Amino acid sequence: MNGKLLHIIPLLLLAITGNAQDTVRYTGQTRVNIDYHHGQLSPAMGVHNIQVLRANREHPEMAEGAGWTYNHAPMLAYWNNKFYLEYLSDSIGEHIPPGQTLLTTSKDGYSWTKPEAIFPRYKVPDGTTKKGQPGVAHNLYAVMHQRMGFYTSKKKRLLALAFYGFCLDIDDDPNDGKGIGRVVREILPDGSYGPVYFIHYNPAWNAKNTSYPYYTSSKDKGFVEACNELLADPLVTQQWNEESDRNDPLIPLKKQYKALSYYHLPDGRVVGLWKNALTAISKDEGKTWPESAVRAPGFVNANAKIWGQRTADGRYATVYNPSEYRWPLAISLSNNGLEYTNMLLVHGEISPLRYHGNFKDYGPQYIRGITEKNGTPPDGNLWVTYSMSKEDIWVSRVKVPVMEKATEQVNDVFKEMRPDTALNLWNIYSPCWAPVKMEQTPDGPALALKDKDRYDYAKAEHLFPETQRVAVEFSITPAQNNKGLLHVELQDAKGSGCVRLMFEPDGVLRAKSGAKFKNIMKYEAGATYNIRITLNTYTRFYTVNINGKDALNQLTFAPVQNVSRIVFRTGMPRHEPNADTPAAQTYDLPNAGEPEDEAAFYIRSLKTAAIN
Repeated sequence: MNGKLLHIIPLLLLAITGNAQDTVRYTGQTRVNIDYHHGQLSPAMGVHNIQVLRANREHPEMAEGAGWTYNHAPMLAYWNNKFYLEYLSDSIGEHIPPGQTLLTTSKDGYSWTKPEAIFPRYKVPDGTTKKGQPGVAHNLYAVMHQRMGFYTSKKKRLLALAFYGFCLDIDDDPNDGKGIGRVVREILPDGSYGPVYFIHYNPAWNAKNTSYPYYTSSKDKGFVEACNELLADPLVTQQWNEESDRNDPLIPLKKQYKALSYYHLPDGRVVGLWKNALTAISKDEGKTWPESAVRAPGFVNANAKIWGQRTADGRYATVYNPSEYRWPLAISLSNNGLEYTNMLLVHGEISPLRYHGNFKDYGPQYIRGITEKNGTPPDGNLWVTYSMSKEDIWVSRVKVPVMEKATEQVNDVFKEMRPDTALNLWNIYSPCWAPVKMEQTPDGPALALKDKDRYDYAKAEHLFPETQRVAVEFSITPAQNNKGLLHVELQDAKGSGCVRLMFEPDGVLRAKSGAKFKNIMKYEAGATYNIRITLNTYTRFYTVNINGKDALNQLTFAPVQNVSRIVFRTGMPRHEPNADTPAAQTYDLPNAGEPEDEAAFYIRSLKTAAIN
């Protein structure tokens, strides 16, 4: 071989390696199993999943007031001591008019106001056409499509934004660069809103043929200044890529990469993340980017959004669907913002799709957090928002620092704990109609799991150090014995159960025994039961002691190597949808908007201990 070539090859290899090291990449070994909604991922400890909106066509007053059942693409900001959440909504399905954008707020991230339309329905002028698209607008309303929702100016003025596009038929696309334009209005400190203005038009649209004035006509100089500041920020306008004209001078990188998320590295460079795990790095605040983004090595992500940000402890996090499906929702962590080394579960539930609609993919998806300039919650945790199957809106609080596993045994006696911090290390899944939260009872504070949702359930779980031999003690009070259901399950790190006790609606406490069930005892409404489970996963035997008396001694219903969590759940495990479920659901579920009679269970304490 030529000596000069021998000299060049190591340099080429060094250049290739150096380039590979200078991009976002996943080097962890964990992969998801999409046969499970949770992907068999171990949960990040202390994640709280909170439902913000439960769509309801039958009873709009129980939802946002309109009864629309397509709700998607939520955005999040924290400003003036409040969370602000914006999302777009269509009456039935994606890109089917009419559309509008709604806003809800929360002081704590758990209790949210009733959503209200911040950008209402917009009438498309009759006779409007699109080049290359058949059809003519007649009595047509716009649909919304946007990839960014908030901007906080240097002078701390909060702007909300949205985009009005339109579809002439079901196959038309509102983000084809031929829509109407982007609108803006200010959110004022008292919670009211300023007027709606257009801040950016697409070609063929202007102040003369649109229903709202151009922002420069505002007499509020501070508002105009904030809008100008926004328009001068290429990291903001790059997010407008899909909706804007394909030659828009405000868009630095004009290739149709979708849904930019970004964060800064310590050296000032900006990491960009797009759908399909595309990534690139800008050295000049987003003014220029490499000619082409690359697929982040090791990352698995399909056509759903990916979110990235720096966390309060100085690390970095990406939150995304690590599969070709839109489940589960996972988090990966990095010390330097480039190399991501692990994968943990954030949201591993898929509640049934209650209302069919156009392009309503299953799963928790289109994740968005709080952009760098849009506020910092005082708790220092990572907050994200997403839709569930493009139907309901959720937020998640991910505890920072993110904990991969429990390092201490559980010793929670709620009457001895502060209610506002008692659940910090618990993982909760809390739908609107099946809430999980601390409540004051006549016998003191307790963790309440309530459920009146015929298609969803409440769930609370706590991790403990992984072990083969464990004693788990909990005190629980069922409020009734003629309705409702509660499962108490011991699981391993992948979510596989081995012990399951069941408070069933016929008033009998049972244990799962393979495919069969064993009666343990009848339980009474309002009575408190102190239950101790002693388990050896090696022998597979476990004992149940209730109020000081042994009540059951039997084999686990499935073998596991170790256990590391206890789960309290007010419903049966879910296995649909799965990898073979058709993408389009063509039916509504019966009585989807009707609540059932509520059942409640109160957990008063939980303790765990390893057994030698």
